[in-house]
Amino acid sequence: MTLWMTLLVTCIIHMGQARAEFFTSIGQMTDLIYAEKDLVQSLKAYIQEEESKLAKIKSWAEKMESLTVRSSSDPEGYLSHPVNAYKLVKRLNTEWLELENLVLEDAAKGFIANLTIQRQFFPNEEDETGAAKALMRLQDTYKLDAETISKGEFPGTKYRSALTVDDCFGMGKTAYNEGDYYHTVLWMQQALKQHNDGEEAAITKAEILDYLSYAVFQLGDIHRAMELTRRLVSLDPNHERAGSNMRYFEKLLQNERETRTLNESSSTLEPTTTGGIYDRPQDYLPEREIYEGLCRGEGVNMTPRRQKRLFCRYHNGNRNPHLIIAPFKEEDEWDSPHIVRYYDVLSDEEIEKIKELAKPKLARATVRDPKTGVLTVANYRVSKSSWLEDSDDQVISKVNLRMEHITGLTAKTAELLQVANYGMGGQYEPHFDFSRKEEPDVFKHLGTGNRLATFLNYMSDVEAGGATVFPDFGAAIWPKKGTAVFWYNLFRSGEGDYRTRHAACPVLVGCKWVSNKWFHERGNEFLRPCGTTEVD
Repeated sequence: MTLWMTLLVTCIIHMGQARAEFFTSIGQMTDLIYAEKDLVQSLKAYIQEEESKLAKIKSWAEKMESLTVRSSSDPEGYLSHPVNAYKLVKRLNTEWLELENLVLEDAAKGFIANLTIQRQFFPNEEDETGAAKALMRLQDTYKLDAETISKGEFPGTKYRSALTVDDCFGMGKTAYNEGDYYHTVLWMQQALKQHNDGEEAAITKAEILDYLSYAVFQLGDIHRAMELTRRLVSLDPNHERAGSNMRYFEKLLQNERETRTLNESSSTLEPTTTGGIYDRPQDYLPEREIYEGLCRGEGVNMTPRRQKRLFCRYHNGNRNPHLIIAPFKEEDEWDSPHIVRYYDVLSDEEIEKIKELAKPKLARATVRDPKTGVLTVANYRVSKSSWLEDSDDQVISKVNLRMEHITGLTAKTAELLQVANYGMGGQYEPHFDFSRKEEPDVFKHLGTGNRLATFLNYMSDVEAGGATVFPDFGAAIWPKKGTAVFWYNLFRSGEGDYRTRHAACPVLVGCKWVSNKWFHERGNEFLRPCGTTEVD
């Protein structure tokens, strides 16, 4: 095996360890960049081999053409020369066979072998669906229209990239297959617009209209569904489904007219259509609008009066010996509940080491089912995470000890350091870090009580999006590399502070890395004494 193939296999083994759900982690998607780069080099080598082969075949053909022009002009005269006769026999028996072998020679076998090996570690259908849904999530959260996304007009982007008609159609089809007709309409309309603007596409207008008309019908706009179906039939009169749909829509419209006439509830027979603008359907999250508004920087309730209560200071951990000489800069992010940010908690070198340790262990982040207590993946948490121990590297033990010093709490009963990397549209919708009364057994297996406090390290800057927001009281905290935020999840009484329900907003542009430490009740009884209020 060559050195190149050895390196390739090593790379592939590494990729295999991180198989599936690439879209949930930008950090792991970087492996795909190098895999694609390798395939391009392999493809170029194949092209070079093919060009070399074709050059030989072309040279042979030109030589044979010159020869056959002379021989066919006077066959008998040509063959009267014994050398010509011999060479003709030799050519037809040997040289043309050699040419046949040259033509049949598979210059692509190396490339095909490489592609076949690597393809088993490529993103799958689930990844493509997840990536499309991530773009739709960004579309909704940050109120971006399909055209803005299609043109790649995102804030803070270093690179520009656009979606083709076929890409937009693919987005719409993904939504359609998920039963999401709202996004189906948005993306099919964009595909149709770009098609009408003259952009080349493999997909036809008829195919777009087929999906668009049915999705519009599913949203209850029969009039526009009828209009779009008529356009489809005019493009493809033999379209079987369009014909039956049109008859069905006509029957529905006729029933609607008859009902209106009987009820005399309207002076017109047909209402005006929406023009292709439909309301986004309600979903399972009650604070959806507040949450997404905060992600956009809207609705933050930090009034001037509250702002005056916030201060910056040097924090020495209640005169902790380790921090007296080198205290941390502490800034109030919110007054009640009290949320603080610490600066220069992690150095760039420590961050890179933590990422290096975490990346091979990254797996789809899970949530614990409150009813069963079983860990499972969920659409409302899109990221990959891993857990690091003190024994993994001295950097981890140093960081854990530093968090102890800053908070004044013990990490002996805390959970391991969790590292998370958010992928395309990566998010964690509003949730509680602590277990509530209706789910008392969530942390029972740990034997350390409830999650007392959260210490969240930001390990990257994020160009756009990715804020940590608290919908209950309207706070938005933006990632700053090297800083950390801290808050208590429980009152001194041990009751959960329901105001701390928070979310990680979708990452619009950038790559978000965080690490967090959850401190638990046991072992902290005297470090944070009990009380009846949240006041320290």
